Amino acid sequence: MFAEFLNIVLRSIKLDNSLYKDNKNFDEASIYYAILIILIGSIISIIPNSSFLNYMNTNFNLGAIKGPNLSIVIITAFIMWILKTTYLYFVGVILFPNKKTNCNYRKVIILVAFAQSPMLLNFIIINQVLLFFMLITYIWYNISLIIGLNIILNYNNYIKTTLVSLAPQIVLILYIFSLIRNLNGVVS
Repeated sequence: MFAEFLNIVLRSIKLDNSLYKDNKNFDEASIYYAILIILIGSIISIIPNSSFLNYMNTNFNLGAIKGPNLSIVIITAFIMWILKTTYLYFVGVILFPNKKTNCNYRKVIILVAFAQSPMLLNFIIINQVLLFFMLITYIWYNISLIIGLNIILNYNNYIKTTLVSLAPQIVLILYIFSLIRNLNGVVS
């Protein structure tokens, strides 16, 4: 059982698209593997979060900063997992399905968890010098998610999958740029 879990994590990290093609990886036990990946990932995320807080305290002298609370981190991770899955299901399956899209919510929730396997590598970020690695694992996670979505939603190309997957991030970046532009206009 542990070997199967480890196999899923390693195949996701290696961006193996056969992971998402095999229906065996979406059977009854897979939801437990998905929950385990989210749980382990949320616990591991405390390490880079603490490094980031130390970085902010060192460079900006913010005073004593209390580290993240384990229960809040875990609950937030599960809520974000559900929200991301709901968004992807709604946009990918209901709003913009392909003619061959035949996917249920359970398959999408498992996919989102499996795609988060690269985030398990964040345990490497033990100090502020390695904080850039968070960006690498986040990009890696998004690539894994795009590959998996392309397969389970039966999309014909990666452009549509990328837009469906990254639309919230794109909108957020555009919003931040518009805020910065508006602030620069007010200051001038």
